Amino acid sequence: MDTLFFDSDDLGRTEDFLSQAYARMRIGSGAAEAGRARISRSAMPSVTVDELDLDFEMSYSVTPLGRICLCLVHDGTVEDHAFDGVQDSFGPGDVVSFAPPDLPYSGRICNARYNITMLDTDLLAQVASAAPGRRPEPVRLTGHRPHSAAAAEHLRRTIVYVRDHILTEPELADQPLVVSTAAQGLAAGVLAAFPNTALTEPTATDRNDARPAVLRRALAYMEDHAGEPVTVAEIAAAAHVTVRALQYAFRRHMDTTPLAHLRRVRLSHAHADLVAGTPPATTVTDVAARWGFFHPGRFATLYRASYGRPPHRTLGED
Repeated sequence: MDTLFFDSDDLGRTEDFLSQAYARMRIGSGAAEAGRARISRSAMPSVTVDELDLDFEMSYSVTPLGRICLCLVHDGTVEDHAFDGVQDSFGPGDVVSFAPPDLPYSGRICNARYNITMLDTDLLAQVASAAPGRRPEPVRLTGHRPHSAAAAEHLRRTIVYVRDHILTEPELADQPLVVSTAAQGLAAGVLAAFPNTALTEPTATDRNDARPAVLRRALAYMEDHAGEPVTVAEIAAAAHVTVRALQYAFRRHMDTTPLAHLRRVRLSHAHADLVAGTPPATTVTDVAARWGFFHPGRFATLYRASYGRPPHRTLGED
C-alpha cells in the first residue's frame, strides 16, 4: 500500500502537486490569493483513494486521466463541471463519474472537501462479460450520474469502506486476496451504479453453454486457485464459457453466484487453518485476511452460519 500527504497554502505548489497526482491541471486565475490545500492519498494495485480539502475557490482544467475517476462530495460544491457537451454541478452526498477516461474536463471547486477514487479501466472488464479465451472487452460508462439513489448510496458505502477499512490497515492492504476482493467489489459497485456498455443478461448461446460440465470445470479451477487473486472472467475462461454463461450455470445448478461460491471455498480453507492453528501464533484476523475476508465481523458471521460456532472457538482462543 502506498500513501501520500500534501499540505500547502501556495497555489503554485498546489497546481504542481495536482498535475503530478492526476494529470496536467491548470488552476485558473479566479483562485483565491490565499488558501490551503490538504490532500491525502492511499493506493493499492489498480485503485487510488484520495481525500481533498480545498478551503478556497478555484477553476480547473484537466487533461484526460486514462482512468475511471469518481468524485464523492462531502462539503462545499463542484460547479460548472463540463466535458463533451455535458455540464453539471455537484453538492454534498453526490457521487459521480467526472468524465470518460479519454476526455478532458473542467469546472470550479468551491471551498470543497471531497473524495476522488480512481480505478484502472481494466477492472471493469474483469468483472463484466468476457468471451472464453479472449481478453475481456473494454467497458465504458455511458452516464456520469448513478441511475438511482439506492445505487449511489451503495457505491458511496463501498468507497468509504475501502478507504476506512482496507487502506488504513497495512496488514490487510498487503494481503493479495484482500486487495483483489476489494478492487473487484469496487468495480462491481461502479457497474451496478452507472449506465454502461457491459452485457449482463445471458444470451441463448450462454444458456446453452450452462451445462454441468461447465460447472465442474469452474469448481475445479476455484478449488485449485482459491489462495490466489481470481476474477470471474478468469474462472469463465477456465470453464471455456462467457461470464454470463458461467453466472447462469451457477444460478441454474447451484442457486448461487460464482463469487459467492468462491467465498465459501475460501471459508472452508480458513476453517482448516483455524482447526490446525495454535494461538497466539495463529489469530482469527490473520487467517481471515489470508483467505480474503477483510471485515472481521462479517467473517465471524459467515463462519458461524456455516460451522455453528464463532471462529475463535475453533482456534481454541479463550
